[in-house]
Amino acid sequence: MLRAAICGAGRWGTRLIESVHGKSDKIRFVTAVTRDPTSKRALTDRFGLALTTSYAAVLADPAIDAVVLATPHSQHAAEVIAAAKAGKHVFCEKPFTLTQQDAQDAIAACKAAGVTLHVGFNRRHAPAYVDMARRIAAGDIGKIRHIEGQFSGPASYQTEPGNWRSNQIESPGGSMTARGVHVIDSMVHLAGPAATVFAFSGRLQHDIDVDDTTSCLLRFAGGVTGYLGTLHATAAFYRIHVFGSKGALEMRGETELLASDLAGKVERFTFDPADKERAVLEAFADAVANGTKFVIAPDEIVNTVAVMQAVAASSRSGKAVTIG
Repeated sequence: MLRAAICGAGRWGTRLIESVHGKSDKIRFVTAVTRDPTSKRALTDRFGLALTTSYAAVLADPAIDAVVLATPHSQHAAEVIAAAKAGKHVFCEKPFTLTQQDAQDAIAACKAAGVTLHVGFNRRHAPAYVDMARRIAAGDIGKIRHIEGQFSGPASYQTEPGNWRSNQIESPGGSMTARGVHVIDSMVHLAGPAATVFAFSGRLQHDIDVDDTTSCLLRFAGGVTGYLGTLHATAAFYRIHVFGSKGALEMRGETELLASDLAGKVERFTFDPADKERAVLEAFADAVANGTKFVIAPDEIVNTVAVMQAVAASSRSGKAVTIG
């Protein structure tokens, strides 16, 4: 049983705790790091967690095997590096970092320390995506030519102006950090590293200082093309559509997959919902138990961060950005 501390006990941190509490025999949370323990007593009452304000104390505690970071994005790199140096395994929520260099530095620290690192791309465990990836690996649609992605929602209407997410520093490129990065992870996972990005991003909903409408074109190193739309102030919608030389696969949400062949035949597959948060945390625990150092390839982690950074840079400059 992997003993973990949750760092950042807000809405999403609480969701991660409840996904495995009393349900998993692979990982359990024993401590929560929070700025204001008095406001988080419910975590003790509900989950039996110890509360502390000290990340350093958690890193020094031999009874804690791993840290799970659900903290502001700008803190991730330093927190990952500190945990690695302390010999703690690390699960870091997405985005892993906000810059390519920070991602490389954090990964280098984990490699040097020999600890396991995982990133919270829970949608790799969405049932429709699992089946899509399986079919692509089996050659069902032939060689991938193009990928389309859309992941949007109404977060701009739901986020308070004082929330840590409601600024351009923590949320560059609009909803890229909240939603779009999931689609980029899927694209990189399926098509390989992205090489060029051209993006538009702007703010039409003015309640918070975050762009609400972002779109981009991508070219991957292997020649695959793609485009992505991600909005912060519209109806919730999630879609990934992969076009290949022999057919296409389209996810519509997490539990529906459409398969099309060259003759125009379309098959629809539906799946039972899955607890993606429990699945991604247990994948982390399994990796620790098996001695696997990276659940997601380091190059994929870094490239996904680089794409997100390039989207923000391209939207500011009006020029395509080449990823080095």
